[in-house]
Amino acid sequence: MKYISIKLLLVFAILAIASGNVFAVKTSYYYQLKVYHLKTKLQETKVDNYLKDAYLPALHRAGIKSIGVFKPIVADTLEQLIYVFIPFKKFDDIIRVNEALATDKQYLKSGADYLNAEYNSAPYTRIESTLLKAFAAMPEFAVPNLNSPKSERVYELRSYESATEKLATNKIEMFNDYEVDIFSKLNFNAVFYGQVISGSKMPNLMYLTTFNNKADRDKHWAAFGDDYKKISGLPQYQHNVSKNVTLFLYPTNYSDL
Repeated sequence: MKYISIKLLLVFAILAIASGNVFAVKTSYYYQLKVYHLKTKLQETKVDNYLKDAYLPALHRAGIKSIGVFKPIVADTLEQLIYVFIPFKKFDDIIRVNEALATDKQYLKSGADYLNAEYNSAPYTRIESTLLKAFAAMPEFAVPNLNSPKSERVYELRSYESATEKLATNKIEMFNDYEVDIFSKLNFNAVFYGQVISGSKMPNLMYLTTFNNKADRDKHWAAFGDDYKKISGLPQYQHNVSKNVTLFLYPTNYSDL
């Protein structure tokens, strides 16, 4: 009888694996976070038009369905910033997509004003680019489940720098073991968590949580503190963050996220 039960379990296991219902390990996404630095309203308009009419539609055609475009809630007096979040299933997709854009006639036509700008009439001051790999605890990005108008939303982009690579790995382990679960339980509507693998600030991790409005944001963080106190004092997680930068953003009306 025991022998028959083992055989049945093996049959069920084989069928489950064949159907893809178990043992399916999700591969971590890679993310690119581009930041456009702008000095004038004309530059902002040009980049907005390029992103809305050319870049995002071309990425959609290349198979990337959800791209985020965000701006600071409180604008800097010296420059305006536009953040563009692009998720890739595989690292090689970063090269593949850029090559696809170079031969996309519709993209080249729709983005001509931006792409063919003269040297003395550039649409931006510079572009930053940061590459990230998704955390194991959340290997794929998520679309926020919010019900407020985009103009009222508060998206919180945080970066945690560490003094050494080992301490940065320790902080990521803290997220994978505890913090991502807390954020999920409290419905922080996180878009992504990622380790910076190439960028100007390293070692570093970044993540983006989203809220209907500022009051909603403050309520969530108050609840988070109660759970976080239980793990923040654990000896294995001490001194793993040397600098925390928090940015408050809102999605543009043409953003997919």
